[in-house]
Amino acid sequence: MKTPVERRTFLKTLPAITMLAGAASSFAQELQPITLPKPEKDGGKSVLAALQERRTIRNISAERLPPQALSNLLWAAFGVNRETAAFGKPGRTAASASNSQEIDLYVAMPEGVYLYEAFSHRLTPVVAGDFRARAGRRGAAAAPVAIFYVVDLTRYVLGNGQPDRSIGDPEVQKSYYYTDTGLIAQNVYLFAASQGLAAWFHNCDKENTVKEFKLRPEQRVLFAQSVGYPAKG
Repeated sequence: MKTPVERRTFLKTLPAITMLAGAASSFAQELQPITLPKPEKDGGKSVLAALQERRTIRNISAERLPPQALSNLLWAAFGVNRETAAFGKPGRTAASASNSQEIDLYVAMPEGVYLYEAFSHRLTPVVAGDFRARAGRRGAAAAPVAIFYVVDLTRYVLGNGQPDRSIGDPEVQKSYYYTDTGLIAQNVYLFAASQGLAAWFHNCDKENTVKEFKLRPEQRVLFAQSVGYPAKG
C-alpha cells in the first residue's frame, strides 16, 4: 500500500485517474467502462494480523482511492481466483450456494454507479450521478466508494442451466443470499484491515435504488458497504 505522499503523487501523475476522479465536469456526460488494473495478489498484512485489526470505521475520508487500490478491493471482495470450480463455473474469492454467484456488486462513486464485472475485471456504467447517499447512513455519502450488494434470483441454477430445486424455496434462498453477502462483506473488511483502509457495512435505501440502478424484478438490494481512507482526527 502506498504512503500518503506516494498516493498523492500517484493521483497527480496518472492520466487514467481522470476516468475515476470525475469523468465528470458534468454528470450529464456519458460514463465510460473502466478497465481496472490487474489486481495485486500479495502485500499487506497477514490474515491473522488483518483479523486482529478488523473493525468498523464510520468516519471515512472523501479522498479518492487510486485505481490500483480500487482494483485490489473489488477483486478481494468477489473477484475470480481460479478458472474452474463447482458446476463448471470459475471460482470466486467468496463462496456462494451451489456456486451460483448470485450477488452483484454495484459500485457507487462521485461520478456514477458501475457494475463490477468480475470475469473481465472491469466496471460497467449503470447510471451517471452521485448516488452514494443511497447508502442511507449519515456520513456514508462522503466515502469515495459505496458497494451495494444486489442479489439476482435468476442465478439459482445448476451448471446445466436447470433450476436448483434444493434452493427453490424463497426462504431457503433468503438464507443463502444473506449468508453469501456476509462472506463478501467480510472479505472487504479483511482487505481494508490489511491495507489500512476504513470499511463500514450498513443498511441502505432499498426502495429508490431499484429504479435508479435500473434493476430487474428478479433483483433485490440487500445492503451497502462504504470504503475509503480513515478520516483524520
